[in-house]
Amino acid sequence: MRILAIESSCDETAAAVIQDGTQILSNVINTQIELHKIYGGVVPEIASRKHIENINAVIEKALSDAELTLNDIDAIAVTQGPGLVGALLVGVSAAKGLAFALKKPLIPVHHIKGHICANFLENPELKPPFLCLVASGGHSHLVMVKEGMEVDVLARTRDDAAGEAFDKVSRVLGLGYPGGPAIQKKAEEGDPNAIRFPRVNMGEDGFDFSFSGVKTAVLNYLHHAEQKGEEISVANVAASFQEAVIDVLSEHLIACAKKYGVRQIALAGGVAANQPLRERIKKKAEEHQMFFQYPRFSLCTDNAAMIGCAAFYEYQKGNLADMTLNATPNLPL
Repeated sequence: MRILAIESSCDETAAAVIQDGTQILSNVINTQIELHKIYGGVVPEIASRKHIENINAVIEKALSDAELTLNDIDAIAVTQGPGLVGALLVGVSAAKGLAFALKKPLIPVHHIKGHICANFLENPELKPPFLCLVASGGHSHLVMVKEGMEVDVLARTRDDAAGEAFDKVSRVLGLGYPGGPAIQKKAEEGDPNAIRFPRVNMGEDGFDFSFSGVKTAVLNYLHHAEQKGEEISVANVAASFQEAVIDVLSEHLIACAKKYGVRQIALAGGVAANQPLRERIKKKAEEHQMFFQYPRFSLCTDNAAMIGCAAFYEYQKGNLADMTLNATPNLPL
């Protein structure tokens, strides 16, 4: 089964062709990072306009790279949400048009399920149940993945997501956008133990996340140092902030897995590309004799291959849409 998948939830216009759920025939991503850098974050109106400009060319290239035509496609998949409503609408409209013209099934996909499914693309032998930490610009979830890609959300952020905190701290440090890679690079020059930023603990059985406190602590540290005329080591601040976030993400993941008796854990989302986070979780997993899975870097950020993989499971469950399908920016998981 060959699925043409479309992803446009934020600032990447992406299309991919996935065969039988896990074989990537093509995976094309047109990123807008350079356009949004000067604003320090994604501007929704600009993102939507660029999606409109890029969507047809990206789809055509995905088909060309797969050496297929539209007639060879069995179904059309698209990210329904969550995301920026204007950006989502571009992808949904393109997918609906293709499905209608080709008389092919239309498969709506939840963006977070897509991120989780990136692990199946990396390791087709991975089987549920497993616990997945989804960490991105908009989400910090602990998700129990069961047969048929049924999911239970066991924990989520109560305020800022991890990726959002990275972006905001990077901005105040003058490191630019996107914040995750910028902070990771600068942190390599610093001491992660130089400054003890707070870690939020929700109690013994509380696995929810909160990153607004550590973000505020960084801002207060910078303001106090400035008022006192003290020299600030940006590298030490970046390293210490990153250490605080990694501590919380890794500890909550392992503690939750232990509580629910899960031996398989996984990582997904844009923040999953953070190398120190991968290394920390890998070390903790080995200590607790857990199997740890994570996608390659190119499958961590938004892409359409993960949407095509998730669509394969949705199709098997009969989760199809008609021409009334609409973008849902706050689509619940």
